[in-house]
Amino acid sequence: MDKILEALVSSSHPLNIKRAIVKKVVEAAEKEVTEEQCQALYHLTARLILQGEDTFQQQVGQQVQEAYARFHRDEFARFLSKEFVLGLLQQGYGSLDRRDPAILDFLHGCLRLLLSCPAVLELAPLMQTEVLRMVCERPEATLCAKLAALLTDFPQCVPRDKAAVLFCQQLVRTFAHFQCPVGQEAELRRYVTQVSRVATLLQGIWKVEPATLLPSLQEVFAIISSTDPSFEPSIALASLVQHIPLQMITVLIKSLTTDQNVKDASMTQALSRMIDWLSWPLANHVDTWVIALLKGLAAVQKFTILIDVTLLKIELVFNRLWYPIVRQGALAVLSHMLLSFQHSPEAFHLVVPHVVPLVQSLQTDGLPTSKAFLLQFTELIHCMMYQYSGFPDLYDCILEAIKELPKPSEEKIKFVLNQSAWTSQSNSFASGLLRLTGKSETGKTGLVNLGNTCYMNSIIQTLFMATDFRRNVLSLHLNASNTLMKKLQLLFAFLAHTQRAAYAPRSFLEASRPPWFTVGSQQDCSEYLRFLLDRLHEEEKTLRALQTAKPKVVSANAEGIGDHAAHSENDTLSRSHMEPVDAEGDGRTLVERMFGGRLSTSICCLQCHSLSEKEEPFTDLSLAFCPSAPQSTVGPCQGAVNGGSENLEGPVKEAQSVERPAIEPALSLHDLLEYFLAPEILEEENCYFCERCGSLQRAERVMRVVTAPEYLILTLLRFSYDATCHVRRKILDNVGMPLRMCLPVHQHHASASNTAAVSSSSSSSTAQIDSPESGENLAKKLKPSRREEEEERLTDTGREGGIKGGRSGVHLVPYVLSSVVMHSGMSSESGHYYSYGRNMSGTDVCAAATTVANSCSKNSVTEAGLNNSGQSESFTASQDVVECGGQSSSEWFLFNDSRVTFTNFQSVQNVTSRFPKDTAYVLIYRKQDISGQPGSTRGTVNSSKFNGEPPLHKDLMDAITKDNKLFLQEQELNARTRALQAASASCSFRPNGSDDNEPPGSCGPSGGGGGGGFNTVSRLVF
Repeated sequence: MDKILEALVSSSHPLNIKRAIVKKVVEAAEKEVTEEQCQALYHLTARLILQGEDTFQQQVGQQVQEAYARFHRDEFARFLSKEFVLGLLQQGYGSLDRRDPAILDFLHGCLRLLLSCPAVLELAPLMQTEVLRMVCERPEATLCAKLAALLTDFPQCVPRDKAAVLFCQQLVRTFAHFQCPVGQEAELRRYVTQVSRVATLLQGIWKVEPATLLPSLQEVFAIISSTDPSFEPSIALASLVQHIPLQMITVLIKSLTTDQNVKDASMTQALSRMIDWLSWPLANHVDTWVIALLKGLAAVQKFTILIDVTLLKIELVFNRLWYPIVRQGALAVLSHMLLSFQHSPEAFHLVVPHVVPLVQSLQTDGLPTSKAFLLQFTELIHCMMYQYSGFPDLYDCILEAIKELPKPSEEKIKFVLNQSAWTSQSNSFASGLLRLTGKSETGKTGLVNLGNTCYMNSIIQTLFMATDFRRNVLSLHLNASNTLMKKLQLLFAFLAHTQRAAYAPRSFLEASRPPWFTVGSQQDCSEYLRFLLDRLHEEEKTLRALQTAKPKVVSANAEGIGDHAAHSENDTLSRSHMEPVDAEGDGRTLVERMFGGRLSTSICCLQCHSLSEKEEPFTDLSLAFCPSAPQSTVGPCQGAVNGGSENLEGPVKEAQSVERPAIEPALSLHDLLEYFLAPEILEEENCYFCERCGSLQRAERVMRVVTAPEYLILTLLRFSYDATCHVRRKILDNVGMPLRMCLPVHQHHASASNTAAVSSSSSSSTAQIDSPESGENLAKKLKPSRREEEEERLTDTGREGGIKGGRSGVHLVPYVLSSVVMHSGMSSESGHYYSYGRNMSGTDVCAAATTVANSCSKNSVTEAGLNNSGQSESFTASQDVVECGGQSSSEWFLFNDSRVTFTNFQSVQNVTSRFPKDTAYVLIYRKQDISGQPGSTRGTVNSSKFNGEPPLHKDLMDAITKDNKLFLQEQELNARTRALQAASASCSFRPNGSDDNEPPGSCGPSGGGGGGGFNTVSRLVF
């Protein structure tokens, strides 16, 4: 039979005759056939299948083999002996090499014919050994796919136990050598199918023998982390990711990122290659694993790797967005990379040139998924442009391309950015390590206490929260690196954009500290504020003067009459250029425009009624406590005088518990301001020398605000001098702080009929008119007695041309509270400063201004004869609007050196009642000008633009970027150090919101340090 069949298939007979004869041969399989005939037929069919000259011969061989194996299975089992199989796998067949896929196809077909036959189990050990040997030889994808098909149908042939682990590892290694063909689409599809089949085999083995999974994944990481430049693993490894159980992500990523044996170069290589896997089609969960690894590296603070990989691969990831099949996963990775890379715009700017073409393509490609994808993509772009504003040349074309698409709200953008930074990542992958020290949830930056520098930190934070002042400072074009204003600009830029939780202002401290301040000692924050504003004011005036003198200097040099000094001055000018920021063109400096007001002091002789009037500038008002009111001060010789933390043991506790009743009526800020502006009688040792009378006379002194500042700074004079112990004692009275208030401002016009001698002087300096010493003298002011008031009424007619004659009207200027500096302690030489600050949006400001203006208008007094009672009513009325509006939409922050937390206005108001040694010291109110108010010509609130922060200048951005990179490297180094001590490290965490349970301020032994030092004995008495 075999001779007939062999002669038939090689004959030249017509094909239909051949097929008819073959059919007869197949039908004869049901008859009895000797074993020799069967073996001869089996060998013939094997030769036809493996070496057939054409498809017809191969088909004949398969048909005859299947027919005779079905009816003569035992004979076929003896034909498929171990020796025959071993020969095929090790030596091939005839001219066929042993690596030829046809060999595996033939064996696969033979095993199918022996399905459920014991012969298969007998061949299994041999097959297990041979398939392991085969994968160790790194076969190509085609052969591996054939092998995978065989092993999938016959799992008995898969190696077991330890051999299974080795088999999986070697198969993973084989994956790494698969070469993707560069050709037609059909070839690529065939390649993807082959790789997927092998990956499915591995998945099946992992399920049956779970012990093989972890070694396989370790092998994957070893391959992709290899730094051998001569070997580039195949992207086919990406097909394995979708078969790894997602529940293993946490364990595996933590194991990888905390393994001290994994070098940074290897981790960088591994992450880069995983990002390359985004190009692999149909590979699910690749983006999930990439993002998990990125988060894991951020959790252990390996920022150098993240920076390098992001800059290297960000454009490749972006390019994947062009391909719909991998678009969604690529967008997830791109979003995470961009949103987490917040220390510098460098990564975003690498992809900016590619945004517009992609948007235009998505808008026109007509795919049903493109619209939804475009919305996600543009939301990401909006977040990035918000984060890195100040590049209109780069962003204009993007804004034009996406102008018709919806824009996310500012709140959503801030939320996304705050949750995505590397220093905001959840530390779920490094539970044993110390938590990250990125910015707090507030998004604000603290200031490091450099040794009793809380006085400076609290003032800097209040100035930073003065929105208009901050924006003006950041908008200045300063070329001088050594000016104080430049250092303040840099400090503000860091507070706004650094990734540090707290910034150390060492350079600014050295430049701004008054010469008489002792290094390392506690100082008066109001004195520091006064000195700082005066320095900034004088510096700007000097620079303007130099700018004005510059042409003259040049001319002098040109004529040959200049000298070396002229050249030196010109050089200084060129280095110290400041672009004027005088938006109103009135020649005032920035400090004058923001904080400068004018105060008129009038003294009327009670004998001849002559009037002397003087007008002076001020930057803050020092409000004294009325001596007739009950005051709570520290007992005799109590409190430390050497700085640092106060000594609060024994006698101090008794004084506090005895002198302060449980319920004490609070003074109002309006009471202090009214007392400041109230008429004062000068008599006895304070008599006034009247030039008209030529002698000392009783007189009345009145102070009026004639120009309201944009920001009104109020300093409460809490420290009185104790002659017994020679220290300044603190007045502990609780002063109520209104959220909104009105300040009476007088419109002064000199009367032509006034025959009194009026002397007016004006100072060009913005220094505070009341020095600390003169401020304390204000505490000695006395209200007029009843007798004096009667005298005043009797002589009222004669005085009509005096004080009241010079007053043509009063209007009430509305203000809203911006920030408060608190002092915690018992004396000016000890304790701790911290501050509260408020964020106000344009809506909040307008609402606040309208509310206050409405209240003020009810009490507006423009009559010439304004009396004290009317003035008091205006203050009281403004108190009635304290609780109106603005509370829910405004955010309050507590700045306590390095620590910044959320708070609310109720906490600000109640802090002294809860912690009596914590009292308001410096308050800053922001003016609210509404069109229609007297003297107002503007239709907007303060002419301020509440449309975001000004763009940073390049030098500021470069400095911040450099420091952010340094910070990430510091975090990384610290993380590695802590990892070595993780087993023995113990951390204690304080609950958030301790502002409501503990006093917010205390320097403590550490000298500030972000609000530490709450463990004082004095807490027990509260």
